[in-house]
Amino acid sequence: MKRINKYIFALSLLSIIGCSNDFLNTEPVTDLTDESFYQIPEHAYTALVGCYDGMQIVTGASGRTFYTASEVMSDDCFGGLGHSDPYDYQAVDEFDVRVAPAYQNLYNDTWIKYYQAIYRCNVLLQKIDQIDWTGQENTRNRYVGEARFIRAYLYFEMVRLWENIPLLTEPSTDNIPQADPDEVYTVIAQDLLYASENIPGETYSSTPGGRATRWAAKSLLARVYLYYTGYYGQSDLVGLVSRSGALAHLEDVIALSGHGLVSEFANLWPAASGNDYAGESNEEIVFSIKYTYTSDYNGNTDGNHWLVLFGMREFMYYPYGNGWGITVNPKLYDLYNANDSRQMASVIGIEEEEIPFDNLEGQREYTGYYNKKYTPMSDYDEDGNLVSVTQIVATGDFQIEQFQDYTVLRYADVLLMAAELGSANAQSYFDQVRQRAYGNNFTQLSVSQENIMAERHLEFALEGIRYWDLLRQGIDTAAGEIAESATVLNGGIEETKTISASNVQTTKGLSQIPSTQITLSGGVLQQNTGW
Repeated sequence: MKRINKYIFALSLLSIIGCSNDFLNTEPVTDLTDESFYQIPEHAYTALVGCYDGMQIVTGASGRTFYTASEVMSDDCFGGLGHSDPYDYQAVDEFDVRVAPAYQNLYNDTWIKYYQAIYRCNVLLQKIDQIDWTGQENTRNRYVGEARFIRAYLYFEMVRLWENIPLLTEPSTDNIPQADPDEVYTVIAQDLLYASENIPGETYSSTPGGRATRWAAKSLLARVYLYYTGYYGQSDLVGLVSRSGALAHLEDVIALSGHGLVSEFANLWPAASGNDYAGESNEEIVFSIKYTYTSDYNGNTDGNHWLVLFGMREFMYYPYGNGWGITVNPKLYDLYNANDSRQMASVIGIEEEEIPFDNLEGQREYTGYYNKKYTPMSDYDEDGNLVSVTQIVATGDFQIEQFQDYTVLRYADVLLMAAELGSANAQSYFDQVRQRAYGNNFTQLSVSQENIMAERHLEFALEGIRYWDLLRQGIDTAAGEIAESATVLNGGIEETKTISASNVQTTKGLSQIPSTQITLSGGVLQQNTGW
């Protein structure tokens, strides 16, 4: 087998480590969350594992997850998939359910999984003080901090997707109306502030991969601040975090966390890295969601199920594996300077890499470009046959056994957010990110809001960040960037792909609330405008 062996071994080792720490591979103990269960600290730890598991399930599940929606709604990707598939991803892409009128529940399964995960967090937070924590108060506070980080993370995804959501901070099955988004952001900010103060300030190398840290809480708080103040045109985060406060949290991460940039951008991504993959717990990863290849069809959702959606449509070519074909807009590839190493590390170029792709008839919205940061992978087995990596490490079910982690926050983001918030070191932070990208071809560019936003697009393309960066610049700005009239191939035939700016403006960039949830609520829940 070839270079991919290093990738497989690293992930297998992480999975073993994860098992030994009871994280991510432990079944949730949902039937034990009653008063008889919370008796000793170990019970709280087991429940915390269940909270992480809930987050893993909702973020890694099949279908329209937060990541897939973020990319398809952005200007970087089209809905793609199969030429004969339903048009559900086109409804997401075009902000228009009329292109797929049968899909009034684009996100129903996603909605349910979010509230299941939040329920687990709320149960732990409600029951944790049934335990006697005498002499272990710091452990108690850490567990609370991690659970509140997870809850904040989940609510931040939900409020950005739908804005108008029921807010639950205690375990409940009550039918309650949607909260004002400020109420949701208040809980998010309070949770992250608590986590940033109560999770120990260990360096990244001291914390098991996939676990929330003080630095992750501080970094996510800054991301929340930037999105909220931008999208809603406010000067602070619901009165709890000011601009200077958000910056101070980032400066703490830079000064104290031990995080840093990986030397080569391509080494962050398995498919781009050759033999130099930095691994899934490298110094640049501030927070990631861990996956393994142990998924099955009996309710164990341990894998990264959405990854397969971004692979080349039913086509395998080393080191790329078989996938379902969400395509990349050629404009993204063309946006990079020829000296920018991020171009080839971020995007699979069919012609540029001389890939003999031959499934034009099966691919919708073919552009000649696919996602390289998150793509299924292949390798040669002992008989010299090219197979999915999942066939080498597991049963070979490439649909559910993808195991690449999702990197939520990178240190590069911390640097660029700090520069955007006006750090005295803004030029240095900005330069560090660009120097890595350009290497010996680096030339300094002055720090400005326009240049920072352009750099964020190049740095974080296809990482689920771009769409939200657009929205926080204003709906009209986002609509103008997302609007499209492009030539694509549908089943090998040229057609025009159109995305209307007015649809983005009408919906305010928000997503469809599942009609099933509205029906089940008896009309207590209301649909978002434009859907």
